[in-house]
Amino acid sequence: MQQWGISLLASAGAAGLVLGLALQPVLKNLFAGIQIAVTQPIRLHDALLVEGEWGTVEEIGSTYVVVKTWDWRRLILPLSYFIEKPFQNWTREETSLIGSVMLYLDYTVPVDVIRQQLGQIVEKSQNWDRNVAHVQVTDLRETSMEIRILVTARNAGKAFDLRCEVREKLIAFLQAEYPQPLPRVRTQSPAAAGEMGFGDGVADGLS
Repeated sequence: MQQWGISLLASAGAAGLVLGLALQPVLKNLFAGIQIAVTQPIRLHDALLVEGEWGTVEEIGSTYVVVKTWDWRRLILPLSYFIEKPFQNWTREETSLIGSVMLYLDYTVPVDVIRQQLGQIVEKSQNWDRNVAHVQVTDLRETSMEIRILVTARNAGKAFDLRCEVREKLIAFLQAEYPQPLPRVRTQSPAAAGEMGFGDGVADGLS
């Protein structure tokens, strides 16, 4: 009888251990949900960088979060993820974001002209929020100077589009007005390139 009671207790203990292990993820997500509701590290429509993916919070469930990525895929993450692991919330305080564009140009390029051209580009752009549009020389290298352009937009999507727009229009302007200072990479002589029907391989120097 005593041995039967010990076996029963042992079985109950094992069952309790299994049940506890099974409930651990549920309880962890439950407590994470309470923390998220109180502290709000994420909210619906927040722009996040998580697991190397950029997206927006589409749904916050009782145990999971759905993040819609830029290419319309969905990341399904447990609530506990946003308590236990680091991630970037680009819209925690406000939705406006600063985007950057880098140029690497010869010293002969007049920076003031680039600054004026940027002003014309953003004034006509529907993506700019009319807050920040700055041009600064941030570094000098052996063969080029580093120019950083900062622009702001109302949200992450518009900031991305604005950066692309600034790159495209600035490179078109430089190619037309100041082609010589653009970085060039040549693998053959200009004469040989002309015979083959190729140009001189001008690279845009933008990132």
